[in-house]
Amino acid sequence: MSRPFRALVLMVFVAGCGSSNYSAPKNLNDACSIVDQRPKYLSAMKRTERRWGVPVAVQMATIYQESKFIGNARTPIQYSMGVIPMGRQSSAYGYSQALDGTWKDYQRAEGGRGARRDDIDDATDFMGWYFSKSREELGIALSDTRNQYLAYHEGRTGFRRGSYNKKSWLLRISREVADRAVMYDTQLRFCGKA
Repeated sequence: MSRPFRALVLMVFVAGCGSSNYSAPKNLNDACSIVDQRPKYLSAMKRTERRWGVPVAVQMATIYQESKFIGNARTPIQYSMGVIPMGRQSSAYGYSQALDGTWKDYQRAEGGRGARRDDIDDATDFMGWYFSKSREELGIALSDTRNQYLAYHEGRTGFRRGSYNKKSWLLRISREVADRAVMYDTQLRFCGKA
């Protein structure tokens, strides 16, 4: 083999090792289908449930709402006058849509500098850590999907202030997340994955 050809083969191999499948699983309304397609998701969520006590269905419903299971999800770019890019709505990124500052807090406290928001293991561990802190600071049960989601979306300070009460759309979404958690839990029990 020629030297340039070997270099090309090596580059293709290295590029393939670094690539990730960030696309969403098919049929996001079926928890059993999701975990059948992506068994690593269930493993990560069960580890988080064991470590932090956050039920798998609560994690799944939150990830559905935040990123639709797309590992490299970002908020949309905002435009001025419809054409001039002004940056993203926020720094939210990954499965959990964790903000830069909150993610750094998690890394310092639990995840280490190598933790990545586009890694399902790290993203679910982050959610477990965050929900656990919300239970400690706000008294929200880990199985209380609606209020955990409100505290997750608004931040614990915003939740304490009741900022969500001025956002009817967020109250509706929080109920939908809670309903989805119940649906996912029922499905996972039915297919023996709970």
